[in-house]
Amino acid sequence: MFIQPLLQITTTTVASTGTGKAEKTLSVLELMIKGGWVMIPIGLLSLIAVYIIVERMLTLKKADKDPERFLENIKNLVYNGDISGAVQQCQQFDTPFSKMIEKGISKIGTPLPSIEASIENVGKVEVYKLEKNLNILATISGAGPMLGFFGTVLGLVQAFMAIAREDGSVSPKLLSTGMYEAMITTVGGLIVGIIAYVGYNYLVTKVDKIVHQMEYASIEFIELLQQPK
Repeated sequence: MFIQPLLQITTTTVASTGTGKAEKTLSVLELMIKGGWVMIPIGLLSLIAVYIIVERMLTLKKADKDPERFLENIKNLVYNGDISGAVQQCQQFDTPFSKMIEKGISKIGTPLPSIEASIENVGKVEVYKLEKNLNILATISGAGPMLGFFGTVLGLVQAFMAIAREDGSVSPKLLSTGMYEAMITTVGGLIVGIIAYVGYNYLVTKVDKIVHQMEYASIEFIELLQQPK
């Protein structure tokens, strides 16, 4: 998955008669094997990154709802004194800002600073849930390329050691084979890093949007409580 650009790598060997060519296309699995043991942690990082990106996207999609209509319904219910109906509305909406409003509604009748503090505490918990595993994704975006470069250095060392053991002149085939096998880990690590980096920044943008909705909803609710009845 993370070395798709290498799928088209083809090695051509000239027949002993010099009259024909035979082509061999390397599969992804063969390329990973040629990359050495470093491809194992790179592959694991790619699976973790894809899982986090997909899981967070589904979670944030569920949380990303327009609060306008929800707040309008809450205002009407609170004005009419239907507190239980407002709580039920919050539970049905099931978003981070609806949970904050639900906590505020449950505190109606207490001093306003107490309501604000309760809403703020719930908001902190919800933001923590929204940012779950994003730090791991950020780490993968940096660790993937570093592992790739590490594998390349190891591969180059092994390639030059093999060249040093050769008696006489070194064939171009031996040199090129050792070099491209060493570079496989770099390509794999960079692809994993790019996927994780782009995914991380996209998810952070989505989280910021939802946090803005939470702030807007809490401000609107506090202003509702301050309005004269």
